[in-house]
Amino acid sequence: MTAVDTSKLKQASSLQEALPHIWEALQEKVDRMITQIGDKSPHVAPAATGVYDDMRHDWWTSGFWPGILWIMHEMTGKEHYKQAAWVWDEKLEQKSIQANNYHHDVGFQYLPTAVIKYKLTGDEDGKRRGLTAANFLAGRFNIAGNFLRAWNQEKIGWSIVDSSMNLSILFWAAEEIKDPRFSHIGKAHADTVVNHFIREDGSVNHIVSFNPETGEFIESLGGQGAAPLSSWSRGAAWALHGMANTYRFTGEMKYLRAAQRVAHYFLSMLPEDHVAHWDFRAAESLAEEPRDTSAASCAASGLIEIADALPGIEGKPYRDAAERILLSLTQNYATWDRPEHEAILVEGTGNKPANQNVNVSLIYGDYYYVEAIAKLLGWKNRIF
Repeated sequence: MTAVDTSKLKQASSLQEALPHIWEALQEKVDRMITQIGDKSPHVAPAATGVYDDMRHDWWTSGFWPGILWIMHEMTGKEHYKQAAWVWDEKLEQKSIQANNYHHDVGFQYLPTAVIKYKLTGDEDGKRRGLTAANFLAGRFNIAGNFLRAWNQEKIGWSIVDSSMNLSILFWAAEEIKDPRFSHIGKAHADTVVNHFIREDGSVNHIVSFNPETGEFIESLGGQGAAPLSSWSRGAAWALHGMANTYRFTGEMKYLRAAQRVAHYFLSMLPEDHVAHWDFRAAESLAEEPRDTSAASCAASGLIEIADALPGIEGKPYRDAAERILLSLTQNYATWDRPEHEAILVEGTGNKPANQNVNVSLIYGDYYYVEAIAKLLGWKNRIF
């Protein structure tokens, strides 16, 4: 394999100038990752080793690596990406008939595996598995509080902002089998996100607790943010991207306006290099606080969604902001010159309050980086 000249990436003055070189570098990188990762289900690669772990197939991140492969296949037409991605929805289904811990994140798992497989190849098993996941997620809906229940613990009244990104599987199912029940549930939960998760200033709550019997709001909780009223940056990215997706499926302007409100807040809080700290209110000075490249890449992809939903001149500031974030990730946080490193991006933050996965690579950070670059290169077959 011929090594890509990464100096062209680092010297580019704009993302548009860098894009063709990024795409060349991504193909080389992902080809190497296929060999390095093998049949692992990756989540975290520590900074010290750069080697991805291997999580169980019901872990919430299990769809992101095959999702990268499916995007690469669609964008290039190369068969080896398809071959590497093909078995993953079957693996997830096999785990579903065993003791497992599937929950509100089945969208993260089945959209970039079963659903995209069906959309690209017409595979009926992919369609069936995607619809089964949508049914499972719909079954977690609490009608009293209009929310999707989070996790599988005893906190049956909890819901989390991450769920914003899982709604797309409900909207896809509604379109696919012409059954509006899925869309009704998706919109009802999206309304709860707008009303109870997205604050007036555009920051977001991570966890919201409801009375599961009455649906009454109880309180917001810090979760993976620094405190209940802090501002966890990846939570903002989930809400920004998720509400933009909800607008794409529903055409209802309130969701696009919610996405814009979060975007304006997110962008106003970025440091000079445009890559978010893990929590925008973690400390009075954020200079020593860890970054979260996964928040940055997810937000960039969501900003492109917003830009595409608006007329050209109105959408341009969002696209420009996305490109600034992606250029910084490309030039300052990527592993192009480290072939032994199994991830694309470094300096992700998983759960800082629990001191888990700080300054690491995260597979979903890699996924949203690839997704955002593919969008800028014309990828339209979006599943999130």
